[in-house]
Amino acid sequence: MNLTKSDRILLTVNKMLLVIVSLLVLLPLLYVFLSSFLQPNTLLNKGLMLSFSDFSIDGYARLFADGTILRGFFNSVLYATGFTFVTVVVSILAGYTLSQDGLVGKKTIMIFFIVTMFFNGGLIPTYLLVRDLGMLNTVWAIILPNAISVWFIILARTYFKAIPNELKEAARIDGASDFMIFLKIILPLSKPIIFVLALYAFIGQWNAYFDAMIYLEDRELHPLQLVLRSILIQNEVQPGMIGDQMARAELQRISEMIKYSSIVVASLPLLIMYPFFQKYFEKGVMVGSLK
Repeated sequence: MNLTKSDRILLTVNKMLLVIVSLLVLLPLLYVFLSSFLQPNTLLNKGLMLSFSDFSIDGYARLFADGTILRGFFNSVLYATGFTFVTVVVSILAGYTLSQDGLVGKKTIMIFFIVTMFFNGGLIPTYLLVRDLGMLNTVWAIILPNAISVWFIILARTYFKAIPNELKEAARIDGASDFMIFLKIILPLSKPIIFVLALYAFIGQWNAYFDAMIYLEDRELHPLQLVLRSILIQNEVQPGMIGDQMARAELQRISEMIKYSSIVVASLPLLIMYPFFQKYFEKGVMVGSLK
């Protein structure tokens, strides 16, 4: 393929922009990762060093010294996995139902759903509802209240509307029921949107801590983000609380190392998971862009 001079210039500019954007994303990640192994004094006085003599795992050792971090990690996996499963199932079923042309009252249902995107009962009524349902200090208090996402339903509905009706009509001619059409034809074609919704739901729940702070009083049920938040607050130096200057400096040193180590621990599962979802993510983000 012969490229004109303007095409080559445009491709060169695009490549340069991609390199710049990639560096803007990768450099902070690299800085945080290396800083989690680097002594804070070295980081402040010499900057980011690659000398192994200045490396230390005190931050990770302090972070994992207590079993609460592992318990919080397990709780976060449980909450994020359960939340993702419920959210994806509800979104797929609701989106497929609302994509059917013969559904009576479809517009009214969509208006009802969309209104809930902008108006809700608020924090106190939601807390009272969760309490009255007996979900306080349970896994369900984290999974169920926010499991239905109208935005996810709209994305799924848009994706299903793009599937040709001829496929469903041909299956009906062959004697397939609506359930078999959904199970054997629609679901296999819906992998991109399923994985995109799963990725969004998992990341959102993995990074969440406010609901757990409100609904979970039992520390044994706290997710990883809330455990890390507690660790950082407990290791934060408050002026006037510590009289010994040496103790204050030591606590500040440990606190800085824990800060970077906790960021790495909290981000690592998402960084590992994303490459496996990337090909589906690229397809799913184009939902509705082409007809």
